[in-house]
Amino acid sequence: MLICFGVSWPINIAKAWKARSTKGISVLFYGFILLGYLVGIAAKLALIRYYAPAPWYETVHWYVLFFYVLNTLMVAAGIAIRFRNRALENKAA
Repeated sequence: MLICFGVSWPINIAKAWKARSTKGISVLFYGFILLGYLVGIAAKLALIRYYAPAPWYETVHWYVLFFYVLNTLMVAAGIAIRFRNRALENKAA
């Protein structure tokens, strides 16, 4: 799932950047996706804390945490582009 989303977000970002429009973009949708990724990151960090006595590198699949962070950054970029596009629409109006 994380890999598929990881491939999809750059395509979405490029499309939104070129479109220069907010049509079809929901901040609420982006917000829930962002919240989901943040909760995923928190869960991985909580797992590290839970298994603190054990060697940390044996308790967590770090590559999953990397993809959560990467996807979080891409969603944040999508939100920023949405606000940029809204400003461009307001300026043109």
